[in-house]
Amino acid sequence: MAKMKTTNLETELSLFKYDSLEQLPEEYRTLSEHERTERIERSLDQLDDDVVVLGHNYQRREIVEHADFVGDSYQLSVEAANADAEYVVFCGVTFMAESADIITDDDQTVILPSMEASCPMAGMAEALQVDSAWEKIESSAPDAEIIPITYMNSYADLKAFCAEQGGAVCTSSNAHRVFEWALEQGDKILFLPDKHLGENTAHRLGLEGSTAEWNPWNAEEQDGNAVAESDIILWDGYCQVHERFTVDHIESVRGDHPEAQVVVHPECRRQVVESADVVGSTATICETVADADPGETWAIGTEIHLVRHLQRWHPEVSVVPLCGDACMDCNAMRQTDPNYLTWVLEELVSGRERNVIEVPVQEKELAMLALDRMLEL
Repeated sequence: MAKMKTTNLETELSLFKYDSLEQLPEEYRTLSEHERTERIERSLDQLDDDVVVLGHNYQRREIVEHADFVGDSYQLSVEAANADAEYVVFCGVTFMAESADIITDDDQTVILPSMEASCPMAGMAEALQVDSAWEKIESSAPDAEIIPITYMNSYADLKAFCAEQGGAVCTSSNAHRVFEWALEQGDKILFLPDKHLGENTAHRLGLEGSTAEWNPWNAEEQDGNAVAESDIILWDGYCQVHERFTVDHIESVRGDHPEAQVVVHPECRRQVVESADVVGSTATICETVADADPGETWAIGTEIHLVRHLQRWHPEVSVVPLCGDACMDCNAMRQTDPNYLTWVLEELVSGRERNVIEVPVQEKELAMLALDRMLEL
């Protein structure tokens, strides 16, 4: 464990934090869909109210069909906290399981089926890395009060760091409100880790001309003057799925489907957001399709598995992907597959807990403070 410079927290890189989580046993690797479906359902029947299964919108069909709740990361954590289940099996990625552990009761245990399910964007702003950069960022604007805001898609220790520095957490839906709050508390915002959501939020607030980008991989050549003159400092991180979408994809889908309307996630590039008809979180995307009139065509700019869910859930609407499957697939989400779910559930039936996610107490308390600041808005 490494001691952070600006707080009393000790932490380590996520690569090492989760290197003790267990791999899928060999005997589970060749299960057929029929066999694992039967075994999952049998385990859920035996566990009954002792377990709640959460399926993120980006999980494949074979996962979400067994989930008690399907949604976005924060929404699912709230559902877990409201449940009486002793075990929370979070079919998502590591930062999501951490968020669930932060807000659930101490007597609830959070399990992440696969050790490989780690969000690349969250890994682009590790707390140790941000902590190391903080002094340089502050020295670029020595007379300014900088408020760090981290997206929900970040690790618990970064949420804790932001709380220690007077900052908060935001979601893609409430980022604009949290930005407004932060600028009332201080002079500048450091937004982590998604520069595209930060830029799109700046535009929404009319601050598009007052942003600067901070490249943590090349801090020595940062333009200190740009940071000093900006209101919003954007950490150079991004979602590897949403950054792939381009204006060419929108033009192509409109050429193939002249009647199509386009809805994209605010993690997309600014030019893509400007070209879309609707912009919003996964919840907004789902609501947009659910509220569409029969026969309407909607092109979806987010992860492919949510697009497939929407196609199944709303057959009266023509739902098309904004680009090909390879373009829209999240490799991190794909690591949580139904074989892993089968395994961790059968282990719980046998009285064994696998791949438990537990945030340290001090880190959890500070991360909850950052969340509370968001919720107060």
